[in-house]
Amino acid sequence: MANVTVRKKKLANGKYSLYLDYFPPIINPKTGRETRREFLKLQIHAKPKDELEKSHNKETIEFAELIRAKRLLQLRDKEYGLKENVNLSVNFTAYYDTVVEERLNKGSYSNYLAWKASGKHLKAFLGNKVQTHQLTGQHLRQYRNYLLNTDKLKSGKKKLATNTASSYYKHFISVLKKAYKENLLLTNLAAEAEFIKEEETHREYLTEDELTHLWQTPVKMEMVKHLAIFAALTGFRFSDIINLTWENVLKDSHQGYYIRLKEKKTGNINNHPIPPMAHNILKLQETEKGKIFMGIKYSQIVRPLKQWIADSGIHKKISFHNFRHSYATLQLANGTDIYTVSKLLGHKNLSTTQIYTKVMDKNKIEAANRINLNLDGL
Repeated sequence: MANVTVRKKKLANGKYSLYLDYFPPIINPKTGRETRREFLKLQIHAKPKDELEKSHNKETIEFAELIRAKRLLQLRDKEYGLKENVNLSVNFTAYYDTVVEERLNKGSYSNYLAWKASGKHLKAFLGNKVQTHQLTGQHLRQYRNYLLNTDKLKSGKKKLATNTASSYYKHFISVLKKAYKENLLLTNLAAEAEFIKEEETHREYLTEDELTHLWQTPVKMEMVKHLAIFAALTGFRFSDIINLTWENVLKDSHQGYYIRLKEKKTGNINNHPIPPMAHNILKLQETEKGKIFMGIKYSQIVRPLKQWIADSGIHKKISFHNFRHSYATLQLANGTDIYTVSKLLGHKNLSTTQIYTKVMDKNKIEAANRINLNLDGL
């Protein structure tokens, strides 16, 4: 008789990955081969540090057991020639939390934090007791209205920005799609969603003079300066920079200095040329092999970066990601074609790169200076 068991596999990040162990083996529908394992993309903490991590472990294990029960019933139904009629329902906010935790190993850390924040808003709206089978189109409409009218959870008074609300709602819809795909929803509720239209925003960037001035401005944490200016010289994301190793920094007579990069966000591998100045910044680090920038997290640079910008006298709202924006904008300003800039940034679609042309539209600048009047020497 078929049996299914939840098991765990230890990961390098100090967590366990949960998977189902089938006996006898089943046929993997993707490969057509026999397998005994089905990884659930669920992780638990090996040594939970606080009540939050203990609660996460409990909810994740309960969810894994629900999936195990469904899989077992599906196998038993097939054994006895019965029609599958198992409808699985789980706590939706707990399920949302498991999806958020998956994001920790996908994309940037700042993206993970955005997902985590969206989960807090969902919990504030929905509570902790709604099951997936209880969700309706009305929940979609009410949550959309909630996001458009609610305040930030931390400030309590400052309204949530429209683009932030749009991003959180997209997260919600993405989870609904995943739940439907995994048979946790009877209907595809995501198809009913009316997305929140984003407002056009100005992407702030730093000029060459401002970047030079920043380099000359003292900073409390020197590595912050190195990381930021390196990003402005290369266009790298923070997640890509902190994962750089000396083994991937290369040089030859044709390309000069370049980095063999596997981007964390896209998974693409390419040779990314860097200027000698950027390489000199790498040499300033006290490392000779392995990771170049050691012992630094994004959360550690936020305040020092903000103070550094303020001390420089630059009155622009600048985050670390704006140094990547500066790279893209200055490349276009100095005549690099948009296709090349797109490749340098690692964008999959040219439309993603086109947002920078709004910031630095050379045709508009040239047009603005074509009308010249003689105004008494002005």
